[in-house]
Amino acid sequence: MSPYRAAVFVLMFVFALAAQAAAPMAKTAPPGFFRIMLGDFEVTALSDGTADLPVDQLLTGTTKAKVDKGLAKAFLKSPLQTSVNAFLVNTGTKLVLVDTGSGTLFGPTVGKLMANLKASGYEPGQVDEVYITHMHPDHVGGLSTDGKMNFPNAVVRADKHDADYWLSAETLAKADEGSKGFVQGAQAMLAPYVQAGKFKPFEGDTELVPGVRAHAAYGHTPGHTVYVVESNGQKLVLWGDLIHVAALQFPDPSITIKFDSDSKAAAVQRKKAFADAAKGGYWVGAAHLAFPGLGHLVADGKAYRFIPANYTVIRTAQ
Repeated sequence: MSPYRAAVFVLMFVFALAAQAAAPMAKTAPPGFFRIMLGDFEVTALSDGTADLPVDQLLTGTTKAKVDKGLAKAFLKSPLQTSVNAFLVNTGTKLVLVDTGSGTLFGPTVGKLMANLKASGYEPGQVDEVYITHMHPDHVGGLSTDGKMNFPNAVVRADKHDADYWLSAETLAKADEGSKGFVQGAQAMLAPYVQAGKFKPFEGDTELVPGVRAHAAYGHTPGHTVYVVESNGQKLVLWGDLIHVAALQFPDPSITIKFDSDSKAAAVQRKKAFADAAKGGYWVGAAHLAFPGLGHLVADGKAYRFIPANYTVIRTAQ
């Protein structure tokens, strides 16, 4: 190669490196959706985004020092970037959405459920049933927009104990400034469904559609409910807010959070759910486990280890 051609080659290489270095950083990594098969059912985890929670100030039944130490062991710190997840279950005859994310009620870093629902291949109008674990804003915020139903063809269901509390004028009147927004948000999100006769509360353990049933887990809120999904010998239990911080509450299920309406009852429900999941070996899913929030639980003495879902792609026959 002549010296001239070699120099040209070097210059081209340098320019190529410069062009690569000039590419702007994307700075986002939206997870979107994740899908598994559960027997004959299709289950899609939907991300609503993440919210930064000052868990060192929110967790109870522990100390700030223990919280900081537990987070550090998991390479985390407070405020903790916390996933907000919902789950879409296609039974083959019904399309069921469990929780709806935050909408505009919980800040700018969440409220992405509708976009990710569409990205996953479904439209809001296809949803037949919406099941609410409880009426905190990051679970009901996606129900409505500007007083209009986001799921116009769906029936919305939640436990009567939660409905009686959160949709009550008396609860709103008695609420302090810190919780008044939670109550107002729940009432605004449910209002169009209530007015249209599309809100149908249930009470306690109830089969809702074939393969999906509600199971009472009162404590986090007066009517907090988990949903049990079963198909062809496989089982998934959607925990809602039985857990908020995996790095701390799996090692110590007695740790509670200020959002609990009855922290003692919430801790009891969490311990029961953890023990049963570890014994049964079935799938579990939760709103605030790191997305996609699906996995299995293994007992480790008095503590538990969470085994996240292996990344899989549903394959169809060619």
